[in-house]
Amino acid sequence: MEELVIRDADVVDGSGADAYRADVVVDGGRIVGIVKEAAAAGCQRPRARRELDAEGLVLSPGFVDMHAHSDLALLRDPDHSAKAAQGVTLEVIGQDGLSYAPVDDRTLGEVRRAIAGWNGPGDDVDFDWRTVGEYLDRLDRGIAVNAAYLIPQGTVRALAVGWEDRPATPRELDRMRQLVAEGLEQGAVGMSSGLTYTPGMYARDAELTELCRVVASYGGYYCPHHRSYGAGALEAYREMVALTREAGCSLHLAHATMNFGVNKGRAPELLALLDEALADGADISLDTYPYTPGCTTLAAVLPSWASEGGPEETLRRLADDGTAERIRHHLEVTGSDGCHGVPVEWDTIEISGVGDPALAAFVGRTVAESAALRGEEPWVTARGLLLADRLAPTILQHVGHEENVREIMCHRVHTGGSDGILQGAKPHPRAYGTFPHYLGHYVRELGVLSLEECVAHLTSRPAARLRLPDRGLVREGYAADLVLFDPATVAAGSTFAEPRTLPTGIPYVLVDGRFVIEDGRRTDVLAGRAVRRTPPA
Repeated sequence: MEELVIRDADVVDGSGADAYRADVVVDGGRIVGIVKEAAAAGCQRPRARRELDAEGLVLSPGFVDMHAHSDLALLRDPDHSAKAAQGVTLEVIGQDGLSYAPVDDRTLGEVRRAIAGWNGPGDDVDFDWRTVGEYLDRLDRGIAVNAAYLIPQGTVRALAVGWEDRPATPRELDRMRQLVAEGLEQGAVGMSSGLTYTPGMYARDAELTELCRVVASYGGYYCPHHRSYGAGALEAYREMVALTREAGCSLHLAHATMNFGVNKGRAPELLALLDEALADGADISLDTYPYTPGCTTLAAVLPSWASEGGPEETLRRLADDGTAERIRHHLEVTGSDGCHGVPVEWDTIEISGVGDPALAAFVGRTVAESAALRGEEPWVTARGLLLADRLAPTILQHVGHEENVREIMCHRVHTGGSDGILQGAKPHPRAYGTFPHYLGHYVRELGVLSLEECVAHLTSRPAARLRLPDRGLVREGYAADLVLFDPATVAAGSTFAEPRTLPTGIPYVLVDGRFVIEDGRRTDVLAGRAVRRTPPA
């Protein structure tokens, strides 16, 4: 007898087709039977050792978070309810060009310092890996949800070249090609870049094109955080489209937003650019989160020259009064490349987390507000905080536009990604709320997307991008990564005031046929594993 039958579920199968009533049978981590309208037809209903009454609930494939920053959280936090409770059954990590494999001892220490604001310092993690394959093996020991990995181009450059702003030598480029190939052979699904973050931003297009050729040869995809989401946003998108087309590589645009005042109402221009490339045969997809503010580290807004050489050199420059004044001029007058070419507006930058608890008073306030309380200029406050917290502060940037968010989420190649940073006292609520916010706010309340269409955005589309032949749909033979939610009540609990509140209306989540959320509570099941690249046919 099979393990589980889910009775009388309203199945939204991930394809975009209309919902249907069915009993769904699960055994051995797979969907082994789907009996449509069993009760109405009067046919014999499937039996199993456990029967779950799903009356009034929607059954869908598990949600795929196409842009996650859980690289260490998956290891340090077995509970991981931030994602499991949302119905996320697969996260794509290794984002924005900086993560923890492949590394050597030197590079690991540098990367840990550089992205402590994203993932914490990692003092509570045993870094017992150096290669991509070893990291994936570490995930295979058991994690809350499944995870796929992108090779981080910035980390690869740090390993082969260092943190200097210069072209790679032919020998260094060969080394980077080798590292990317090895990572793909070991199971990575593609490569990411952070082209407003050091050292990845120092790569010229020719270098990126050569690495993308390697990615393409393994059937992977390129996922860039491109060079500008502000003053040069459309040009930056166009650059990525041209670069990947020259390399013959699939392109997935990370957190594809149009931010800052210069881009208000300009989403249709971005979508027209993409539609033209798609019509000409380009393979492009994108992800977004359903909120207007962004989230990153405070150090990320600095001009790239101030970060050359790595975190210690950045701190040295900030400590020097003359150099700090140059940094201020770039930030406030000319618009630094780290701030997307737009002069910084300190009243839009809210401190969301700090590394040193003694600095907690800054959290929840904008830099401008803290400066006013201290009776000093905002740059003085920001500089002092960066030095005192050794570049650890994270920020929310209130620079988005609701009309752009809605336009982009409706596009046919759109997928969902939280870009969720789980660090800090007041993280962005997207880390805990992205997927129920899509379903509750944008589907039920606003009707921007139909339920069936939205579920397809969150399931089958990302599974297709990841080349996963047995995930993303409710189909016989597919992995039993499933979510049961109440369409009338599903909602994000997280808010900007209370960002760690879990969602409502998602009582059951299964990973590999095992309940990780049951009756709305996290179980102790660690059914997640590394999902490795599927070779091209």
